[in-house]
Amino acid sequence: MSAKNKRREGFLLTEIVVSMAILGILVAALALSLHGFAKFNRYQLVRQQCIAAAQAELESIAATGAPIPDEDFDRLWSNLNISIKKSPGIGQWSAMELVEVTTIGSSFDREVKIQLSRYFPGDAPAVEGK
Repeated sequence: MSAKNKRREGFLLTEIVVSMAILGILVAALALSLHGFAKFNRYQLVRQQCIAAAQAELESIAATGAPIPDEDFDRLWSNLNISIKKSPGIGQWSAMELVEVTTIGSSFDREVKIQLSRYFPGDAPAVEGK
């Protein structure tokens, strides 16, 4: 063997080790970013469910004068909690009643809380809070 070949004997092994280390770092970074995207998507899903549930409650009150029955709500949104609060209108809305619907869900370690409200005519049927 010539002196030139002896100097380059370990070059291929070093190159493979460095490329494997870089590849390992890239795979770890990809796994971490996918977990972050999964948490974000789960939060957005729970948020969307909270909005849909609150809108459905307000529409039910507007259409029937009563909230969605508890068993139907639990069947549709089993992972959410809901509360309905009714209060008289204020100022120019004093002839109306304000109905506030709050839905709460959880996504991983975060709480998602959505509150929607709507004014209804004062002669609307009484709404009992859940």
